[in-house]
Amino acid sequence: MKKISKIKIRKPELLAPAGNLEKMKTAFAFGADAVYAGIPDFSLRTRINDFTLESLAQAVTYAHERKKKVYVTINIFAHNEHLAKLPNYLKSLKKINPDALIVSDPGVIAIIKKHWPEAEIHLSTQANCTNGAAAVFWQQAGVKRVILGREVAYEDILAIKKEAPKLELESFIHGAMCMAYSGRCFLSKYLVDRSGNLGDCVQPCRWHYSAKSQKPKDQRLDNESIIISPDGHDVEFELIEEEHGSYILNSNDMCLMRRMPELMVSGLDSLKIEGRAKSAYYLAVVVGAYRQAIDVLYESKMEAKAQKRFAEKSYKELEDKLVHRGYTEGFMFGQGQLAQNLVNSHNSCAWEFCGQVVSASAGMQLINGKKKLTLVKIHNALRVGDQIEVLLPGCGIIKKKVDKIWDSATGESLASAHGGQGKAVLIDFKKDVPEYSVIRRKTS
Repeated sequence: MKKISKIKIRKPELLAPAGNLEKMKTAFAFGADAVYAGIPDFSLRTRINDFTLESLAQAVTYAHERKKKVYVTINIFAHNEHLAKLPNYLKSLKKINPDALIVSDPGVIAIIKKHWPEAEIHLSTQANCTNGAAAVFWQQAGVKRVILGREVAYEDILAIKKEAPKLELESFIHGAMCMAYSGRCFLSKYLVDRSGNLGDCVQPCRWHYSAKSQKPKDQRLDNESIIISPDGHDVEFELIEEEHGSYILNSNDMCLMRRMPELMVSGLDSLKIEGRAKSAYYLAVVVGAYRQAIDVLYESKMEAKAQKRFAEKSYKELEDKLVHRGYTEGFMFGQGQLAQNLVNSHNSCAWEFCGQVVSASAGMQLINGKKKLTLVKIHNALRVGDQIEVLLPGCGIIKKKVDKIWDSATGESLASAHGGQGKAVLIDFKKDVPEYSVIRRKTS
């Protein structure tokens, strides 16, 4: 690997996903510099995506008031039916004035150039830009930033930056990995007619598959084909494989926290987190961890050993406090080992997201005559007696045992509260807790 000590350290943008307005606000609260979002028609997220043109306009206004940025995704592999609607959509987006458009399709780029020539364009990772010649081509085509394919090695990032020094480079550092080449997968379309390349992937690579053979096991020949089928779906595949019930395409998730010292001197302009369908809790934990890493590594003068210890501690937080599929460094640092979770769809976690602070000062301050309480929206079960941690913007943590819960509407004392009911409760934290703080409880 090229020596990195001679390369100037820089403070890259931290880019987070936004599946809806509230998740965007959580990402900003925990330190994101920018978010990416889009409406379902043109975005690679059609499900668990609450954005409309109206809420997208609200998001951009909210971001710009805080000197943050919003990049809008128009990154589907467009068909003619999509292109027919694109000019009107661009007209609406121009009024909203997002900071950039994320695009994968050359035809879409051409239409943007025609109808909104001033728009800043970022090339989506779906375009699979993995070399310097391609990066220069896209730069000459009017692209300001290239989001590199996940297949790009660290040495290639350094080389691409050298070949195109004025082109902004962005790379994923955390989140789900796809078993296809940067998302170009037909499996979801084939199985249930929902195309991942149009934003509607059902992630069949994560499903549980069962295997069967026409012959009893003791009568099979070596390497004789067997039939596998996803549980609950009427479709079959033929495989030369004799393991039963494997998660054969279930990639580990990407986590480059241990590589943050190298990433800070790579020349990357933006470090990107995957997960528009993930929860506000996921955003708080992941964005907060990488925000702290960027700030500490940029502002301090840590020796290499201290950097390694810091990165390892941050990695442990991401490993222990989140549900994930096991972590991999993907292709960037030439890991070369099987990066799949063949045991289960995801790991178990000893902590559960149970609520988010929606108001630091609840307004109902007359319970018991004096108390100033915090309003919390419940996402999963929260009970009196639970051991909880409150993760604060800025990475502070309050550890507490829940001694009382009050219904925010009636003031009634509760033994427990549960998600799915739209329930908001009041909790006494003995101090002010910032809005968008997230609460997790220990389950084991």
